Amino acid sequence: MVAVDTSSLIAFLDRDNLKRDHDKDVALIDTALSEKRLIIPQVVQTEILSNPRLDMQQIVWLENLPTLEIMTGFWQRAGLLRAKLLKKRLKARLADTLIAQHCLDHDLPLISRDADFRHYVPFGLTLAA
Repeated sequence: MVAVDTSSLIAFLDRDNLKRDHDKDVALIDTALSEKRLIIPQVVQTEILSNPRLDMQQIVWLENLPTLEIMTGFWQRAGLLRAKLLKKRLKARLADTLIAQHCLDHDLPLISRDADFRHYVPFGLTLAA
């Protein structure tokens, strides 16, 4: 299994932009989907579904993607992880921290084009893209 971040999922859904079809993260999503290995953190589902320009087909597709379960103690671990980053004066947006913690809890790599996730790598996050 491999998790996907909002930034890469947005690029994947933007199929009108032909250049994006050649991006590494979009290719990884295509592969993971074809192998039935793609899963999304619930925060990513919420962020994507917040887009008012999604059409009904995209909404149904997103709602049918498998999501990661929230494990006991998730919120506490996420808070402590964010505190570690903030203590080092690193950028740690709340949604990013929740996504990273989901991946850490499930020991899954993350597909993302958002460079801010690099801050979570020293704490165990594996980036697939």
